[in-house]
Amino acid sequence: AMLRLRLLTWDVKDTLLRLRRPVGESYAAEARAHGVRVQPEALGQSFREAYGAQSRRFPNYGRGRGLSSQQWWVDVVKQTFRLSGVHEDGVLTLMAENLYHDFCSARNWEVLPGAGETLSRCCQRGFRMGVVSNFDNRLENVLSQCNLRHHFEFVLTSEDVGFAKPDRRIFEKALRLGGVPPQQAAHVGDDYARDYRAARAVGMHGFLLRAAGQGKEPGVPPEHILPTLSHLLALIEK
Repeated sequence: AMLRLRLLTWDVKDTLLRLRRPVGESYAAEARAHGVRVQPEALGQSFREAYGAQSRRFPNYGRGRGLSSQQWWVDVVKQTFRLSGVHEDGVLTLMAENLYHDFCSARNWEVLPGAGETLSRCCQRGFRMGVVSNFDNRLENVLSQCNLRHHFEFVLTSEDVGFAKPDRRIFEKALRLGGVPPQQAAHVGDDYARDYRAARAVGMHGFLLRAAGQGKEPGVPPEHILPTLSHLLALIEK
């Protein structure tokens, strides 16, 4: 039976967009521009550590804790470099501000294969479309720069809403904005817990983007698995 869907919501990172290169490489290039040599691999490891610690201490970009998301990220970048042995305050501040702005642009993000075409075809078929992403408030700009923003009626970020996936309240807000009951909506994303299971928990349909060889998730029927985004319409319209 064809699903009676009216609203499609979309995760962004690693679903529609991905980083052009590993974070460590971007950070190392910024450091080189200031005459600082640091290995990309070391910076990648330091970034994961700094990002993890900051996320535990100030969840959801410090929302409700008196931090702007820009300050949250600047602190992560500075700590990343400190963990890799760079301690000069002036250059840390400069690099952190530059990197914060760099990750706002299409310089660091690329559209995943099939994403633009799939979004266009979904719009042509008359689906209402929105974004539900654990992203900071740079997302509107990132989507515009990558020429995807026009596909969506709304863009919900965890920073704006105040709740991060898998919290049901971010999905409930999307359903209110879309004006549809959950059984007429589906969420598309690459994360089993935050995207697929969380959407199913509010009664929405879910599609899990799974590259070949990524392994099977428990309890996801094969008709909910997308090997690529281009498979989506065929699954919806079966």
